[in-house]
Amino acid sequence: MHKNTKYRLALAVVLILTILSNALGKNIQKDKKMETTQQVFNTIFPKGEEFKSDYFTGRVWLYWLVKKDNVFNCPMANVTFEPGCRNNWHKHPGGQLLLVTAGEGYYQEEGKPIQLLQPGDVVKIAPNVKHWHGATPISWFAHIAVEVNTNAGPAEWLEKVSDTDYDSYKAVETTSVNEPQLTKAAIKNHEELWPGYQSKAKETDPELIQVFDNFAFDDVIKYGNLDTKTRVMMILGSTIACQAQSEYKMMMNAALNVGVTPVEVKEILYQSVPYVGIAKVIDFVYLTNEILAERGIKLPLKGQSTTTPENRMEKGLALQKEIFGDMIDTMYKQSPANQLHIQQYLSANCFGDYYTRKGLDVKNRELLTYSMLISMGGTESQVKGHIVGNVAVGNNKETLLSVTTQLLPYIGYPRTLNALRCLNEVLPE
Repeated sequence: MHKNTKYRLALAVVLILTILSNALGKNIQKDKKMETTQQVFNTIFPKGEEFKSDYFTGRVWLYWLVKKDNVFNCPMANVTFEPGCRNNWHKHPGGQLLLVTAGEGYYQEEGKPIQLLQPGDVVKIAPNVKHWHGATPISWFAHIAVEVNTNAGPAEWLEKVSDTDYDSYKAVETTSVNEPQLTKAAIKNHEELWPGYQSKAKETDPELIQVFDNFAFDDVIKYGNLDTKTRVMMILGSTIACQAQSEYKMMMNAALNVGVTPVEVKEILYQSVPYVGIAKVIDFVYLTNEILAERGIKLPLKGQSTTTPENRMEKGLALQKEIFGDMIDTMYKQSPANQLHIQQYLSANCFGDYYTRKGLDVKNRELLTYSMLISMGGTESQVKGHIVGNVAVGNNKETLLSVTTQLLPYIGYPRTLNALRCLNEVLPE
């Protein structure tokens, strides 16, 4: 093929991709931010395989759209960066085009300030210009890299981008929404729960996100003895008690992401019924089923019940006494005759029907009950009783303080302080 014909073909491909990218960018910008499905970062092109290279800081994925051959002299690849990932300083002897398709990223030429890149942006890089590009600290980022005039030679890779250079964008005034100044710990802990997730609230309320995420995912997480899975399970139970459906959806996805099983999620949900009430829990049942179905999990799950209508009272009462000891006999004796049925319901229903189920052990069920009670408010008498129950099954004051602290960002200070008062009355320092 004639050299000019090859050049015209390459130019036509670039123009078509530019038009498509601009159209895509306009649609995405109308929605402010590209949201993810099931907390997985998606682009219009495949993510490809992880690309191992010393020329990148962080993880990056590469998918070739067009490889260089005898017909097309303009190789193109979809490149996906995790938050914080960037390539080294480098030069292209023939120049390069970047077509931004998803997330937010940075681009910088030597001697110039960093530019914030968003979907729809097109970056034209002249031959032999020293530059780098990559994701922002809190967003995944994808672009199509188009090599032009490749006969001029391969890219020249140079030194890594220092943290000082990478962080310099924060000091530059821009016309775009300022990125929240999140700590590295907050970014890391948030990413553990929701890999690749991008928040709409970050776009509309960046200052709130900065304050909340730094507090909930850095300050608070530093305290206590809970592992990630237990912490998320307790927060999940708390969101049910608070009737926080949006936060429940977020935390349920986080729970599944960090290893909480579908059975455990369902058991957290069922454990809430005798405390929160089915009228409030049923909506969370439907939300749970939707999320499980989206993840390809077939319902119903395997049954976890261990009692029958004939033995539920016997087994429930036995478990009550195992946890609370002589207190149960005292409650039965002190109950007026016309209210004794409530005590019997507690034994047969709350403990016989729910506490005896498989899927969660009694230690976690008691901790969940404590989490839900302090989240509901107005339950101080029951909170004190279940502090005693938690200690009986092996959850000490440090663990209860850890749960109370982790729930603080979600339930607020009044309910947290009420929980602390109950803790200190039952378990004095």
